[in-house]
Amino acid sequence: MNTRPGAPPLGEGSGPLARAAGLPPPAERGATVIPDRVVARIAAQAARTAQSRRAAVPSDRNGPAAPAASAATRTGSVRLHLAMDLPYPADIPRIGERIQQDVAERVAQLTGLKVREVTLTVRRLVTATGANRGRVR
Repeated sequence: MNTRPGAPPLGEGSGPLARAAGLPPPAERGATVIPDRVVARIAAQAARTAQSRRAAVPSDRNGPAAPAASAATRTGSVRLHLAMDLPYPADIPRIGERIQQDVAERVAQLTGLKVREVTLTVRRLVTATGANRGRVR
């Protein structure tokens, strides 16, 4: 299935047919640009997954608020900022570092961008019995 009229069939963009047709190598054809808001959504989903896996914070309706993320991309790299709730009591520095690593790896894997920095802001510490405490309704 072609994506546009005259496009080579999928899987043939850099093969012998592409060279015979006079197409430039793939690296010279253009660039894929991923908007900051898309990278931020990917990072927020990765943070949600890491939060439930690394911090043992349930991601249910009564648990903490969903992580928020922002991204700033520049020339093939990205800086991420996360804001999320973490459990208490826990080793916050260790959990934060692991979440940062998980998010950086997942964003790099899905976008192809080099993650230069991941900053993490802890919005709130959540106890097992006080998951709803402090939340404005």
